[in-house]
Amino acid sequence: QVQLVESGGGLVQPGGSLRLSCAASGFTFSSYAMNWYRQALGKERELVARIGSAGYTTAYADSVKGRFTISRDNAKNTLHLQMNSLKPEDTAVYYCNVLRPRNGVMTDYWGQGTQVIVSS
Repeated sequence: QVQLVESGGGLVQPGGSLRLSCAASGFTFSSYAMNWYRQALGKERELVARIGSAGYTTAYADSVKGRFTISRDNAKNTLHLQMNSLKPEDTAVYYCNVLRPRNGVMTDYWGQGTQVIVSS
């Protein structure tokens, strides 16, 4: 079955950096676009970044443009999110996501999330 396992979260000071990773299994990773979402306490889950299946196309939320970089390694079935110049408002649980068919219905799959806290 589809499994997405995030890692790399933690506590970092404002201006610092973190690199999140997502290990994917149970599907043909290289065939699907992948996404990073985040959800802050009391807020709705929001799309942070997206990358095409081959890794050539990317898109970012305005709030993270120029600071975050999404990448993927299709040989290792791994998705990454490099986060630089972190701000307190980046504090959230970050989720790896893929939208793929299940029994003919497009279905969202999620990891368990990894907590990022930006605080001095």
